[in-house]
Amino acid sequence: MRLNGKTAIVTGGASGFGAGIVRKFVAEGARVMIADLNTDMAQEVASEVGGDVRVVQANVAQGADVEAMGQTTLEAFGRIDILVNNAGTTHLPSPMEDVTEEDFDKVFAVNCKSVYLTARTIVPVMKAQGSGVILNIASTAGVSPRPRLNWYNASKGWMNNATKGMAVELAPEGIRVNALNPVAGETPLLKSFMGEDTPEMRAKFLATIPLGRFSTAEDMGNAACYLCSDEASMITGVCMEVDGGRCI
Repeated sequence: MRLNGKTAIVTGGASGFGAGIVRKFVAEGARVMIADLNTDMAQEVASEVGGDVRVVQANVAQGADVEAMGQTTLEAFGRIDILVNNAGTTHLPSPMEDVTEEDFDKVFAVNCKSVYLTARTIVPVMKAQGSGVILNIASTAGVSPRPRLNWYNASKGWMNNATKGMAVELAPEGIRVNALNPVAGETPLLKSFMGEDTPEMRAKFLATIPLGRFSTAEDMGNAACYLCSDEASMITGVCMEVDGGRCI
């Protein structure tokens, strides 16, 4: 029960890594607000895990939605101890010059602007409390970029740098900020990363991971739980790879 009594928001918590984080947080005693565009899937996760889990529909790239998400969480739970910025998107593998402006804008709105918007809404709450933890879900793509995912790589590199800047600024307020850098996993984005989901393409991806497997939702839940728990009270500004050794 490492998160007993804690209240957490997990964006993009209806599927993939986000759902794994929700499951782990609830198992460790947290009350969780799942923020997602797909409320039907979010409700399925909430029903599956039990505990005190609520759902709010939110587009994290829209300021009004993020403000409503924060207000709904405060009304439900009275405080916000943990914010997990997990919602993310990518463009399809493509030469950098062929990515459309629409796709570029979407990647940076969901992966980067959302971190600014959630900070604008949630940081004042945490400052008033004198404590809080923010966890940004970045990617190994932001540490060791893959070809043909250039603007996605850049957005996750931005996220890692933002994490360190936030950590330095917010440390005096009692707020810790860290990031996780997973390698590709069994999530709705896997096919988008690979371009096509075939045994040959999976084998090509797996050949770049020394431990020989993808990141799982459970891997991410375990790592997120540690960094968001009081066990990690001296850890801030860390961008930790959960990647089976890919970035070595």
